[in-house]
Amino acid sequence: MSEKELRRSLSVLPIGTVMKLTSLTARQIRYYEQHQLVFPDRSEGNRRLFSLNDVDRLLEIKDYLADGLNIAEVKEQFARQAEARKRSISDSQMRKILRDELLQTGRLTDDDGPTFPIKRI
Repeated sequence: MSEKELRRSLSVLPIGTVMKLTSLTARQIRYYEQHQLVFPDRSEGNRRLFSLNDVDRLLEIKDYLADGLNIAEVKEQFARQAEARKRSISDSQMRKILRDELLQTGRLTDDDGPTFPIKRI
C-alpha cells in the first residue's frame, strides 16, 4: 500500500467531523453502517472513527440515493464495483503475463530477443 493510500485509510475522523464534511446526519451515517455500506473503526471508548476513504464512500452513497437508487441498489452497485476491481488487471501485470507466456512457448528468450531466425526479404 502506498503512503498516500495509507494516509487515506487512517481512521481518525470522529462522526461530528464526518457530518460536517458530508452534510449527513449522525443517524444517516449510523444507518449506512447498520446496512454494511460503510465500516468505521472504533476507538478505545467505542466511538466511531472514519477515514477519508469512508468519507468518499459516504458521499458516493449520498449521490446514489440522490439519483434515485435505494439501499439495496446501492449495495449492488458497490458489489459490482468491487468485482470489477478484482477482475481488472494493470498494464504491467498483463505485460508480465504475456512475457511469461511467450517464454514458456519458446518464442522469447530471457534477453527479449526471438529464439528463431528472422528472414529478411
